[in-house]
Parts: sequence; C-alpha cells; structure tokens
Amino acid sequence: MITFIRKQLICQIQMPVVEYVNTMIRQAGLAFILLVVTVQVDAQATLPKVVSGTIERIADFQSKYVTPRNIDVWLPEGYSGSEKYAVLYMHDGQMLYDPAESWNGQAWDIDDVATLLLSKKEINNFIVVGIWNGGPTRHQDYFPKKPFDQLTQQEKDTVAAQLERAGRTVNDFIPQSDNYLRFITEEVKPYIDSKYSVYTDRKNTFIAGSSMGGLISLYAICEYPKVFGGAACLSVHWPGTFTLANNAVPAALLKYLEKNLPGPKKHKIYFDCGDQTLDAMYPAIQQQADSLMRRKGFTATNWMTRYFPGDDHSERSWNRRLAVPLTFLLGK
Repeated sequence: MITFIRKQLICQIQMPVVEYVNTMIRQAGLAFILLVVTVQVDAQATLPKVVSGTIERIADFQSKYVTPRNIDVWLPEGYSGSEKYAVLYMHDGQMLYDPAESWNGQAWDIDDVATLLLSKKEINNFIVVGIWNGGPTRHQDYFPKKPFDQLTQQEKDTVAAQLERAGRTVNDFIPQSDNYLRFITEEVKPYIDSKYSVYTDRKNTFIAGSSMGGLISLYAICEYPKVFGGAACLSVHWPGTFTLANNAVPAALLKYLEKNLPGPKKHKIYFDCGDQTLDAMYPAIQQQADSLMRRKGFTATNWMTRYFPGDDHSERSWNRRLAVPLTFLLGK
C-alpha cells in the first residue's frame, strides 16, 4: 500500500491534499485518507526546514477576500534591517521549501536555489513570500476571472462539468481570482511592506507560480501592472480544466492577453513548460502566447520562454529549472 501511494503521489499533478483525496479514495481507501490528514495536520504545525536563511510563518492570515491561510516568509542568510530587499510573492506556499512537509514529498527547494545564486552574486537580494493555497478553494482562487466571464454560458457550464469530474469543484464554478489578487495587493503586500525591510516599488516586486499558480501569476501582472514588475509563469495551465477537447479556455485567455498584457518597457515575463504528463498539453498553446508576446513588443530583454523536453508536471522539474526565472527576474 505504501509503495503504491508513493508512486501515485510522485506522478500526480500538484494539488492540495483535500483535492487529491478525491482522486485516490477508490484505490487507497480509508487508510490513505487517515495518512493524508495526519500529514496535513503536521504540516500546519511544523515550520519547513531550509538549508539557509530562516522561515517566519504568519499563521492563518485573516482576509476579507479569501479564506484564512498560512504565509511562510523566507529570509536569506544575513537578512538585515539596514538593507533593502526585493520581494517575490509565490503561490502554493506549502510546496516551496521542504519536501518533508509537502503532501507529495517534493518541493521547489527555492531556498537551496536562491542561496546558491546569491552566494555567486548572480541575483539581487530578495525575500520570498510563500502564500499557501486555500485547499479546496485553490482552483477558484487561481482561475482568471475576466477571461472566464467572457465565455458563453454553455462554455462556462462545460468548464464547470470538466472541473467537477476532476474533483476541483462541486456544481457551480465561480472563479475568485479577482478577490485573491485583492488579498495579495491590498492585505498581504501592505503587511510585508511594513514588517520587513523591502523595496515597495514595482521594479522590485515579483510574482511566481506553476500550473494554475503560473496562470494566476500571469493574470496578476496583467491586472496589477503598477504593483508587479515581473512574473515567472512555469508550466502555465492554459487549459484551465484537464482536457483540450471542447475547451474554450485557452482561446479566452489569449484574447484577454491581447488586450491586457502590460507594457514591455517596465515589465518582465517568464514562461516555460515541459512536454510530459500534464505539460504535454502546453507547448502548442505556449507557442501561440509566444507569438502574441512578439506582436506586443516583448523582446529578449523583458520576455523569456523556455521549453524543457522530458520535463514533467512536478516540483522536481520546477526545481531543476528554477534558477532560470530567478536569474531573469532578479539578475544583476
């Protein structure tokens, strides 16, 4: 049973534990549920271990826009109030630092990657604000609302049905991404700006994530171009659901970007994808996005798209290539 669970955990899409239970219950049964609940409870109480620097947790950050959630802030070794730091806001905060504390035994290990780059003086000083996902609200929080609103009612119903089959929603599907971004920009950012020694301007404020986290990062820089100077969008989940068949979401997203991409002179945008597991759905759509970026005047100085043949949809893959977007956004 344990071997089976581990194999399944490694190959599945990144998702919160409460969602993953829906896909595993038939195969692993009650014993698996009890194991997952135990891991999740422990994760709530234990700070992730890092190779360098420190983690400060803001537990159950209260919001008038979204459900309460933890925020794990990584401060690099030697963090000092006498210096100023750039800020990188990241989604799925429980998956960023310590594989021992994540639901699938994988993590971005951003502290490892950042520490190495900082030691080589390849990037500017920065802190990471790891915002936990909301568990069962993750898909609603991260799904861009304005492109969804442009769908016909029939297309919206199709999206809802596809997500319900995947265990991401029950009945109606109503994106809450506009509220989630208000939570970040109106509640989290002011808190971080007041508590930590950071730059508060657009030039030094970045946002990043993978999969649906990559999608909401792209939406964030489009909706708040005066707040975010750069976005790293890894393995962007362009389909929104989990099939390309009868799916109007990618076209709606590209149409939204056509009208809402920020100006290239003051913004940097990074994309990437692999071609295995879920990432196999992305390259063709990403190429359309690349064409759009060129039409909008983005060049190598402010835009990068990288393709990683053989990479799958996992934290291990994102860890292996994380140095690329970090250097692109924060490089000296």
